[in-house]
Amino acid sequence: MLELEHRFRVVDVHARLPVEESVTARGRAISPDKLEREFHQAGVVNAIVFPGPVQEGSSYLRANNAVARRSVERPFFTFARINGPRDPDGSATARFRNFRTHRKDWHTSPEDVEQYAYDDRFHGFKLDPTHDGLPDDDVLDRLEDVDLPVLVTAGDGFPPETAATTLLDRSFPVVLSHFGGFPLNRDLMEDAIDLLDSHDDCYLDTSFVRYREQMERAVMEHPDRVLFGSGAPHAHPNVAVMEILTLDVPEDAMRKVFTNNPCRVVERSRRTNDRSLTG
Repeated sequence: MLELEHRFRVVDVHARLPVEESVTARGRAISPDKLEREFHQAGVVNAIVFPGPVQEGSSYLRANNAVARRSVERPFFTFARINGPRDPDGSATARFRNFRTHRKDWHTSPEDVEQYAYDDRFHGFKLDPTHDGLPDDDVLDRLEDVDLPVLVTAGDGFPPETAATTLLDRSFPVVLSHFGGFPLNRDLMEDAIDLLDSHDDCYLDTSFVRYREQMERAVMEHPDRVLFGSGAPHAHPNVAVMEILTLDVPEDAMRKVFTNNPCRVVERSRRTNDRSLTG
């Protein structure tokens, strides 16, 4: 695919980096080198990366370390993927069940959170509640202590309303992926945009959002709260960048989405490091 011509230095907050070379995405092999080339074609200068899901009953420790290792000397910033024992369903039955559940050996512990937070290879956390479950209160408390951003997959299995009652009352920044509407649920996207009025530490990323109306509304109403995400490697970064470039919004708003907002959210709570976004 041809390189895009634009004036922006793009920071991508949503990209999955495979743990092994043999891993494929929709029939095509993905390597860190190939992913980096695709980012270069799209004008992406830095990207937040995280591992894909592991089998139930497995810890994310190995996968997180593998992604961090494969990010060395590349413009990648690793988010540690975390899991938990709680059911994210949000129903009364699930809430009752959560009172009786306990963390297993493979679930993320408060000590794990602290270890990731003070390891210079990691810059935040990734959580997919539908697949990985929700952390318990002790882990959420430790996430507040370290104050790093948490990228959360939200949608049909974990709607914005449930995110509001389980995560958004905490002090750490939460980025709801896919505008909170995965897969392509416009009503949930509208709900997520509404949340921005009442939750100062809530942000939305644009990965797999295909509706101009919802993206333009969010960017115009909350220009400081929308972050670019490509969803690579399942979506080519060129496609995701073009979807922002074709919005009917001011150029300054695009610059916020592409660069200023991602840098502010990730950098605001990071410790001093020898790398910096867009550097």
